[in-house]
Amino acid sequence: MKGLRSVVGTPAVALSLALVLLLAACGGAPAAPAAPAAPVAEAPAAPAAEAVPVVADAAPILPSGNTAPPLDEVLVSTEWLAENLDNPAVRVIEVSIIPGVYERGHIPNAVNFVWHTDFVDTVNRDIVQPEVFEELIQQAGINSDTTVVLYGDNNNWFAAWGGWIFTLYGHADVRLLDGGRVKWEAEGRELTTAVPTFPIGNATVEGANPALRVNKNDVLSVVEGQTEAVIIDIRSPDEYNGVIFAPEGFQELAIRAGHIPGAVNVPWGKAVNQDTGEFKSVEELRELYASVGVDGSKPVIVYCRIGERASHTWYALHNILGYDVTMYDGSWTEWGNSVGVPIANPTGTIWGAQ
Repeated sequence: MKGLRSVVGTPAVALSLALVLLLAACGGAPAAPAAPAAPVAEAPAAPAAEAVPVVADAAPILPSGNTAPPLDEVLVSTEWLAENLDNPAVRVIEVSIIPGVYERGHIPNAVNFVWHTDFVDTVNRDIVQPEVFEELIQQAGINSDTTVVLYGDNNNWFAAWGGWIFTLYGHADVRLLDGGRVKWEAEGRELTTAVPTFPIGNATVEGANPALRVNKNDVLSVVEGQTEAVIIDIRSPDEYNGVIFAPEGFQELAIRAGHIPGAVNVPWGKAVNQDTGEFKSVEELRELYASVGVDGSKPVIVYCRIGERASHTWYALHNILGYDVTMYDGSWTEWGNSVGVPIANPTGTIWGAQ
């Protein structure tokens, strides 16, 4: 303190210090270099304003710290696909639920993958084994840098399942045709019965990514409060509440009806526009899932009956919104048939009776 007073006591220094303090009090010190900013900003003002919403829409930062990818990296429009049908870097794959749809007419240059044989292990209840999947995609002419575009009937039910399988096995560029067959056909776009062939591809498949898939014990850990996550049941309200065991006409059943305790119900179809089959906007999707407490701040687990419908919701939450989402593909046919796990059944249905 003595040294400071001796320096300030010099008249010239005291005057300088007084001027500095006066400028600081009035805001003069920082204002001087900022003054020229106004004229400099006049010319580029318009383009700067345009760039802001593009970045915000393409990659919103979420409460969980995840970042959503740009939409054109996970969805393609019918216009884009029509312009890229002959692009050797693009491979189009149809995955439909109704048998014979592909054979009656499909998008030109599309190959056909059958969901219940090509994406699953036909002996064990599991996803397709990596070596089998590698052979499948190589036969389709897929390389490691190929842009894979999947589409199908029923608003891309099983196309999304295929998208999950491709992503699970590490393929870098996987997209859905937004609207699937519904939109393509509604626009009167070209269909063909010609089955294309391609040179063998060089794509390789390693092990499945464990960050995208959970099993029954993982889900049980959430139910028992040992792990924090939000569980979404994407089946119909009647399935969720135990009114029915499965949609009419489906054979894969469970001994018990109802849902996993603590799960919230958001039927998968709420994520699409019914007229076009396209996904709803990013903002509409955020609002839909936020209405049941899903905002990206916690990990999410999705399930359905056998895994296929849940993949559609997984695609919306993981690829479009960028949330931390895993799939429980064992789903209700595993949980509802398991001994020793709890269920919630608002209707009280037991063994098919009240």
